[in-house]
Amino acid sequence: MNSQKYFVLVYIGMFLFYGCAKSQKPEEQIPIIAWYGVQESTVERYLELKESGITQNFTFFSNVEELAVAMDAAAKAGIKMMIHCPELKEEPEKIVQRFMKHPALAGYHLVDEPGMNAFPELADLVKRIQAIDPKHYCYINLFPNYAPEWALGGTYREHVQKFIGDVPVQLLSFDHYPIVVNASGERVLRDIWYENLEIFSDEARKAGKPFWAFALTVEHGPYPIPTRAEIRLQVYSNLAYGAQGIQYFTYWSPGKADHDFYRAPINHDTKKRTEIFDYIKEINREIKDLSSVFLGAKVISIGHTGHEIPKGANRSGKLPDVIKTFDVEGEAVVSVLEKGKFSFLVIVNRDFKNTLPVRIEGSPGLQRILKNGTKVPAEKYVDRMIVDPGDILIYGWKKNNRQ
Repeated sequence: MNSQKYFVLVYIGMFLFYGCAKSQKPEEQIPIIAWYGVQESTVERYLELKESGITQNFTFFSNVEELAVAMDAAAKAGIKMMIHCPELKEEPEKIVQRFMKHPALAGYHLVDEPGMNAFPELADLVKRIQAIDPKHYCYINLFPNYAPEWALGGTYREHVQKFIGDVPVQLLSFDHYPIVVNASGERVLRDIWYENLEIFSDEARKAGKPFWAFALTVEHGPYPIPTRAEIRLQVYSNLAYGAQGIQYFTYWSPGKADHDFYRAPINHDTKKRTEIFDYIKEINREIKDLSSVFLGAKVISIGHTGHEIPKGANRSGKLPDVIKTFDVEGEAVVSVLEKGKFSFLVIVNRDFKNTLPVRIEGSPGLQRILKNGTKVPAEKYVDRMIVDPGDILIYGWKKNNRQ
């Protein structure tokens, strides 16, 4: 081979290599959002947020210039921002034009928990923003189902349906914090939380829009300091119902100004990490690794086991034929998902205090999906597994594998 041909081939090889490398898309994962996020707009604080596994930050800024400083710091740390400042509502076109090409922009936060009477005004605001920037999402978070009727304007399902019909947002969101301390000082699960998930996920599926849901990570009012198991229960129940985004309320503790907030991943007074930072860091790694299961997955069926199933939910029914034996000795969420050529069986321990024994046997093609996303033949495991409080067990199979 002469030298001229050699250098031509080397050049072509380098072009193909670097061209392909540049064209590769970044790894996709379930977005994880910090509500009341970073409160000090430095690169170091946004890098700390990134270390926790959170991908998007939401912070209230008092003016657009404060927001601009934070956007630049977040961009340097590789964090996306759901932006909010008073000027976004006052001069939406101006703010959108200023930030729509900023590398840190994820979307526009418009309002939290609007009443039904606000829907027409919000619809107009969304349309004004989308006319300039249809690429980035407009975000509005809806009430939970325990909000008063005067705020909902009817039943909860009617409230959600009305919003979807009137306000053309790209994604849907609601909050519901299910674990509270009762009069006896005992941590209990609200009996209407799963009903909220049933209604919201059903309406989102009908509308063909993704939905995001919350996990509580700060103590305030009737809500205790969250445990690792309680956070897991919320995250994995949301994902089992098809949630396409996980939101933490809050990342930085707001302090005692409004609702006597106390302990969050970042402490209000010392501005240092608490044990909850470590909890969410661990869980966020799991969310990222299991995005191969949940991101873009379609809910085929969902039900519950136990002596009593939650209000508004259904009892788990017949599973696909690939599952030969299935027995749960306690309270669980049982979800069947489909994604591409694969199907998944998701079992969430609905008890955040006790373990859950599960007996499962399947066809030779059945795989167990580990928390790091690895697939292992299910036959390599015993048929009786123990699921930790609030934790998850996942199996998968190719849809055309019915052996």
